[in-house]
Amino acid sequence: MKIHTDMNNDNNFSRWLPTSAKEVEALGWKQLDIIIFSGDAYVDHPSFGAAVIGRTLQAHGYKVAIVPQPNWRDDLRDFKKLGRPRLFFGVSAGAMDSMVNHYTAARRRRSDDAYTPGGRHGMRPDYPTIVYSEILKKLYPDVPVIAGGIEASLRRVSHYDYWQDCLRRSILLDSPVDMVVYGMGEIPIVKIADMLDSGVDISSIRDLEQTALLLPADEMPAADNNNIILSSYEECRRDKKKQSANFKHVEQQSNRMHGATIWQRHGDKTVKINPMLPPMTTEQIDASFDLPYTRLPHPRYKGKTIPAWEMIKHSINLHRGCFGGCAFCTISAHQGKFIASRSKESVLREARQVIGMADFKGYISDLGGPSANMYRMGGKDLSICEKCMRPSCLHPSPCRNLNNDHSPLLDLYHAVDNLPGMKKSFIGSGVRYDLSMHQSGNGRIDAANRRYNEELIEHHVSGRLKVAPEHTCDKVLDIMRKPPFGMFYDFKKIFDRVNRTCGMKQQLIPYFISSHPGCREVDMAELAVETKDLNMHLEQVQDFTPTPMTVATEIYYTGYHPYTGERVYCAVTPEEKLAQRRYFFWYDRAYRDDIVKGLTRLHRPDLLRRLYPAYHDPHKKGKSNIASSRRGKSKF
Repeated sequence: MKIHTDMNNDNNFSRWLPTSAKEVEALGWKQLDIIIFSGDAYVDHPSFGAAVIGRTLQAHGYKVAIVPQPNWRDDLRDFKKLGRPRLFFGVSAGAMDSMVNHYTAARRRRSDDAYTPGGRHGMRPDYPTIVYSEILKKLYPDVPVIAGGIEASLRRVSHYDYWQDCLRRSILLDSPVDMVVYGMGEIPIVKIADMLDSGVDISSIRDLEQTALLLPADEMPAADNNNIILSSYEECRRDKKKQSANFKHVEQQSNRMHGATIWQRHGDKTVKINPMLPPMTTEQIDASFDLPYTRLPHPRYKGKTIPAWEMIKHSINLHRGCFGGCAFCTISAHQGKFIASRSKESVLREARQVIGMADFKGYISDLGGPSANMYRMGGKDLSICEKCMRPSCLHPSPCRNLNNDHSPLLDLYHAVDNLPGMKKSFIGSGVRYDLSMHQSGNGRIDAANRRYNEELIEHHVSGRLKVAPEHTCDKVLDIMRKPPFGMFYDFKKIFDRVNRTCGMKQQLIPYFISSHPGCREVDMAELAVETKDLNMHLEQVQDFTPTPMTVATEIYYTGYHPYTGERVYCAVTPEEKLAQRRYFFWYDRAYRDDIVKGLTRLHRPDLLRRLYPAYHDPHKKGKSNIASSRRGKSKF
């Protein structure tokens, strides 16, 4: 049966969580238990956090409403229209940190917002967690406010804010919330609701896993095996090395199966961060994905396109968590490094739902996850994992305890592709080829992994396979916690062989980053030469953007590596960043003169000749190509 998207019938509204007083009244509810304010549009889909939390609470018997993208600049009617909830307000900035959503790596304001109808920008403030909670506390000072989502999660301790270029306090100091639920919040949010419902005061909830709260400084204990005392915010402002050292503790505890409690003093207050929960069981994650989502935007958006939903509406997420530990990525800080995988049956149920959508044409756009090929993977001996403090299971080399068997994933691909109405499933998420190519020493597993690479390339690529080597310089890749670039060549050989054998002409599209900590201009020049030799005109590129709670951001801000204490070079000025970024576009005439000047300044005529073979040194006999280019006759 097709899932229709006719939004003319008001009866359709009852299939969503209510967003207005009229919808609440139509449900016959006199008072709401919980009201969630979100910086995103309300899309009732398991990839949108407000929908997940709302549906989870609803499944436990609570009356929940969502107020998406409230207007904070008028008479605040959006904050008043649903009245006072019985239990608490929930606040989330949305699926992205608001500053990443609003600004480019060059700190320029973006012109669009993928999580807003029509892609319209300006529908949420900077730092919505702070703005929304301040408004709610002024209107309803006695109602608890619980913050969650990416923005609150990754700003739970002192953190560098790239857009203000300063070290900010924990968000608990800057917003009047009663508590932050960090990470994936289904389990703690239900526990909070149940406790408040039973009459427990919010101020008494102090030890709940995966929450952070603000307490008087005199309640901070002495350091021991169960309590880690970070350097205070004030100390970190005075000494960047202390901020760097803090981060190591935060990252390690975020990636432990059974972590310690973290404390950080801010003046006469202390932030208490309770340990992260162990990874969700298959039953728990199935329960979340099996909630009665419509998978559609709320009918209030009739006739409007929400770009983020358009990108993922025919996709399916197989698991949460990522053990790659990339230095520039926040996934493990939010979801943890341990993989929580859905059951095959749960994935197939969602696939049937996607197939039933009115606009489905037979193709699932992505059957993936934070990293596409980590489904059902983890430690062979979990007792080792329970003691592990490594932030990455793949760097500097794959853990010997890691089970990298791709057989369950292949089985799932086959099951989905065999469903009636399915033509093909594509893998749009990033594939860790270092994981699928790693030799485990087990003949059966290694054969399955070879088969995975071949089937991936032959059956699950929609013309272009995106992978993320990120750089070509091994020194930079080591800081990124990525494998040597030589592994990309090995994977490309497999890719090219399968294409030849199958008579296909697919493209391998690599992602690269410029200005990452540790990367110098000459490293970008070598990247340009290396990719030119591969006959690649790069498309998927970006300038490094520091975001809260990543190793790379801490290095960028402090100048020190948190794990080694060594100084690391970082390109921080706009000029340094541009000097690196332009090497991506060596083939563009607009950048050639500057690149030539740059390589001359770096005393690298060897790279200059490899990049522009027709170039002649103007100091040597013969005409300069730079002079020729000024006359419009350049040959290179």
